[in-house]
Amino acid sequence: MPSTPRPAALFAVPAILVLSAVAALKAGSYPIGWSEVLTALTSPGNDAASLVVDLRLARLVLALACGAALGMAGAVLQTILGNPLADPFTLGVSSGAGLGATLALVSGASGGIGVSLAALMGAAGAVAVVLGLCWAARSFSRESLVLAGIIVSTFLAACIALMKSLHEDSVASIVFWLLGSLQNRSWPHVAMMLPLSLPGMTVILASAKILDVLALGGEYAHTLGVRVAVCRTLLVLAAAALTASSVAVCGIIGFVGLVVPHGMRLLLGPRHGLLLPACAVMGGVVLLWADVAARTVLAHGAELPVGVITALAGAPAFCFVLLGSRRQA
Repeated sequence: MPSTPRPAALFAVPAILVLSAVAALKAGSYPIGWSEVLTALTSPGNDAASLVVDLRLARLVLALACGAALGMAGAVLQTILGNPLADPFTLGVSSGAGLGATLALVSGASGGIGVSLAALMGAAGAVAVVLGLCWAARSFSRESLVLAGIIVSTFLAACIALMKSLHEDSVASIVFWLLGSLQNRSWPHVAMMLPLSLPGMTVILASAKILDVLALGGEYAHTLGVRVAVCRTLLVLAAAALTASSVAVCGIIGFVGLVVPHGMRLLLGPRHGLLLPACAVMGGVVLLWADVAARTVLAHGAELPVGVITALAGAPAFCFVLLGSRRQA
């Protein structure tokens, strides 16, 4: 793993973001030219503007925001937990959000903000239980956090399975939500996500140097005067806020928070001052292109769950990252 970033990567990451955002506005089942995209962005009020601004631009912003949240949360949790297989869903956030959304759907909600709010409350409840278990055990070590997350995730996953078996008429909508999708998402979802994700990102970015120290081990960090338990708890809450905000509006989207941090470490090195912004940018780009694929690969405007796309692409990508890290070791 390089100790210093590769210069080409420093310029490539933001360039890829800009090019991807421009291309995503044009991509879709309904063909639209570059001139129409420019007109829609500069002259609102026509049909093209409604398509580009209200639908595609909203999904673009939401994909970038959710991908950034997952990428950054994954990088933080891999460092805090000292586990290269940690991802944003390690602490039970996905299971909590899934149960909240499931309860909303079986209660008659058809989707939209109501389901997202229920998912957000479920994610927050799951994190509270995980931290409560660690507090009861009087230990906020890496092992305690992981074990508490596994306990809560397993229990909540069983609750979701129970709800699906008791409400077979809602299984299709539950499964589609659990697989993750940006379909029918719009500006209100963006407005719902940002108040929770922006403070979490701010806390994490401000803690970049502390994360560099925590990466060396809890005992070493303690000798340098770092309050390890307090810092871990605060950063776990920040990562959980990012994950919960993403899962609440987009469902469960795997592999982004697992693969992107590993890939960015290979390119830019382990220093979090550079790693965290890069994970945010590339996480957004990955989810943006996954959403483009989800809404274009099928004919007649049909969409695939974006979580399926990230899983299909993420597994081979993780193998590539794994082999690359072994060659550099």
